[in-house]
Amino acid sequence: MSFHDEPAAALAESDTSNGLGPHYDLDACVALMRGGSKSFFAASKLLPPRVRSASIALYAFCRVADDVVDEGEYPAEGLHQLRRRLDSIYQGHPENHLEDHALALVVHQHKLPRALLDGLLDGFGWDALGTRYDSMEALHGYCARVAGTVGAMMAWIMGARASSTLARACELGVAMQLTNIARDVGEDARNGRIYLPLDWVRAEGLDPQAWLENPSDHPAIRRVVARMLEHADALYQQSSTGIADLPRDCRAAIQAARLIYAEIGHQLVRSGLNSVDQRTVVGSARKMTLIGQAQLQAVWDKPSTTSPPPLEGIRFLVEACQHAAGPTHALPQGFPNRSITERILWMINLFERLSTERRQQSMVRQTMHYGPG
Repeated sequence: MSFHDEPAAALAESDTSNGLGPHYDLDACVALMRGGSKSFFAASKLLPPRVRSASIALYAFCRVADDVVDEGEYPAEGLHQLRRRLDSIYQGHPENHLEDHALALVVHQHKLPRALLDGLLDGFGWDALGTRYDSMEALHGYCARVAGTVGAMMAWIMGARASSTLARACELGVAMQLTNIARDVGEDARNGRIYLPLDWVRAEGLDPQAWLENPSDHPAIRRVVARMLEHADALYQQSSTGIADLPRDCRAAIQAARLIYAEIGHQLVRSGLNSVDQRTVVGSARKMTLIGQAQLQAVWDKPSTTSPPPLEGIRFLVEACQHAAGPTHALPQGFPNRSITERILWMINLFERLSTERRQQSMVRQTMHYGPG
C-alpha cells in the first residue's frame, strides 16, 4: 500500500497552523479497511457518518502500525517509531503520514485515551516476539491488547463512557480475536506461530512444539478449536448486553460485526473444525442476511439491568477509560486552548464527502467519455 501526502483533491481550505490539517487521502484509508477486514468493512457501512469517518481513520492507523511491526526488519525499532508518532499525534503535531493526520483529528475531537493505543502497540510487540500463551487467561491479555483496545476505542468515539458498556465492547473485541485465532490455526502454524492456549493443547495429549514443527489436522487440535469457539460464544453473548447501551444510530453496525464474526465460528463448526487445511469464510449472501438481522435487533434491544464484572484481562483498559473520563480529564498537552469542534467535525466528515464525490465524478466521466482509450 502506497500513500500520497497532500493530494490536491483532499486538501481543505482551512487554517492548518496547528498541525491538524487534513493531509490525507480517504481512498487509501478506505482501501486499508476494505482489504484488511471484510467483515469489519461490511459492518462499518451501517455506522453513521460521524462515527464511520472516525472509525476509518482509526482502522487505517491500526492497520499501518500492525504492518510496521509485523513486516519490518527490526520490530523493536518499528515500535519505537510508532510510539514517537503517537507522541506527536497527542501533542497536536502529527508527522507527515496521512493516517497520523487522520488519527490526530479523532484524538482531538474525542479525547481518545492514549492508554488504549499504547496497549494496542504492546500487543503488536508481543506478536513480533512470537509470544506464546500458556493459558486462556494469558491469551485474554493478548486479545485485550490487539482487539479489546479497538472495541474500547470504537465505543469511546461513539460516546460510551459507562464502564459496563466499555467492558462489553472490550469483551466483544476479545471474542472476535479468539474467533480469528480459531480460524487461522493452520496459517499461523505455517508462519511459526501458535496462539492456542498451550495448557489446552497439552491436556489433549499433544506437545505444542512438536505439532508446530509439523502442523497437521488432528482430532486434538479440533477439540481445542471447538473449546475456544465455545468460550468466544460466551463472550459474544455477554458483550451483546452492552450494544443496547450504545447510541441508537450505532447499534446496528456493532450488532452486525458481532453476528458476522460469530458466524465465522459457527461455519467452522459446521465444516468440521478443520482450521489447519482450510480458512473459513462467511459468504456475501449470509453476511447480508446477518446485517438485516442486526438492523432488526438494534431496534428492539433493551439495555441490560445487570452488569457482570469485566473479564480480568480487560480490566486495565476499562480503568484507563474511567480515568480519562473523569472530571479532571483535560485535552492532550499541546492542543490549542480553544474550541474548534465545528471545524474538526467538518474535517472528519470530509472523509465521507470526498469518497462520495469521487465516486460520483467517476460515474460522470464514464458516462460522458466516448473516445478511444
